[in-house]
Amino acid sequence: MLEQRVLLTLKNKRACLNVWKLRSLWRSSVRCFCSEKDDDKIPAAGQYRSTWKILKEEFKGIKEGNLNSMQSEIPRETDFLVIGGGIIGSAIAYWLKQKNPKGFSLTVVERDPVYTRASSMLSAGGIRHQFSIPENVQLSMFTTEFLRNIKEHLSVLDEDPPDVQFNHQGYLFLSRPEEAESTMRRVKMQRELGAKIELLTKKRLSQKFPWLNLEGIECGSYGLEGEGWFDPWSLVRAFKQKNISLGVEYVKGEVIGFDFREMNGIYEGKPTTRKELQSAIIKDEKNKRKELSVALPVEPRKRYVYVVHCPNGPGLEAPFTVNHNNVYFRREGFGGYYICGVCPERNEEPDISSLDVDYDFFHEKVWPSLASRVPAFEQLKMRSGWAGFYEYNTVDQNLVFGQHPYHKNFFFANGLSGHGVQQAAAIGRAMMEYVLDGDFKTIDLSRFSFDRFLYDETIIEESVV
Repeated sequence: MLEQRVLLTLKNKRACLNVWKLRSLWRSSVRCFCSEKDDDKIPAAGQYRSTWKILKEEFKGIKEGNLNSMQSEIPRETDFLVIGGGIIGSAIAYWLKQKNPKGFSLTVVERDPVYTRASSMLSAGGIRHQFSIPENVQLSMFTTEFLRNIKEHLSVLDEDPPDVQFNHQGYLFLSRPEEAESTMRRVKMQRELGAKIELLTKKRLSQKFPWLNLEGIECGSYGLEGEGWFDPWSLVRAFKQKNISLGVEYVKGEVIGFDFREMNGIYEGKPTTRKELQSAIIKDEKNKRKELSVALPVEPRKRYVYVVHCPNGPGLEAPFTVNHNNVYFRREGFGGYYICGVCPERNEEPDISSLDVDYDFFHEKVWPSLASRVPAFEQLKMRSGWAGFYEYNTVDQNLVFGQHPYHKNFFFANGLSGHGVQQAAAIGRAMMEYVLDGDFKTIDLSRFSFDRFLYDETIIEESVV
């Protein structure tokens, strides 16, 4: 079978990309062709082509005995192409399309349409407002508001209204004496932004959560409103269902490369030639997978989530609890089940070639901390576990958002390091503002631009779980 390649020709200077762990969006027109020879490429959108030539290409397959050649999962033309249909890509598609459902076409390309390896599907599904960076607080606060009004945003005619099973149990962060000052500073900032966070002394912690062992703990910060956890799959499904109802087309495929063209111009009074990002090449699932190399400090990191059973555990009112060493747990359902985990140390990062679960890691790193902090967990029983990926920003573990420093028709929205599920709705809205309105209208994300890596202006998030 000949390789299917898809040519995307950019129609203006605004675009956004999502490849591997890059989330982006392209303002483009798509031309499809089935050939390994560049001479057989269908010309880019905008170039004149006679009706006869179009018909000749369409019916070429019939002459060769290939009756399926007239049909392609990837459309011939589209105004926007979102590469990556997970929670970030689907949120971006939603916010763009709802702005003007009939004003333009939009296609989402996703290589894993059932999301078997998607980061959002394999996460713990938490949402919190307790961050050290103000923009992160604002992003998650908007997602809470979005989930509260999800029926207004994502309901579809003749379908059941979306329900992401939001558990409003809050987050509880425990701090040692040496961390108390920074905890108080963060809580002050969070509350100034409108987050409902309470600072609890050791005495108040013992009164409110008597199942905790507070040895070595000085204080805690507790989310009173808007924090908790929800079902990520239900949210992705709701986004996708709504997008399809708005006319978004989801196709299975993978971007494997880009084409460029040389542009002549005048720079500082001198003739100059530069390369302009013009098109992307896509393969469908019938072709061999190829890697795309992108110079961005974002890579996949493997993380484990374990399911344990403890009938005598903290109970239904237990919040999403994070120990001082970032070992976490939360309730899962109503039968005495909990999920738990912790990020490995840098020198313990597991191999990412598979999603196999390391249960020794639970017994060595997770269980001792759980049992020490919650004595009831000494009697827990391991039931199952799974592994998923963080799209990990290796520099400062924060979002990368906005234009590429050289290719001005290339936009980033990636590198959230585990925060994607709880900030996707807000990032989608921000991308819509940035692309269609030309600037941020609600939450200013300019500090998260790619340029910070060039000028060594990193933004360190203290509250990474």
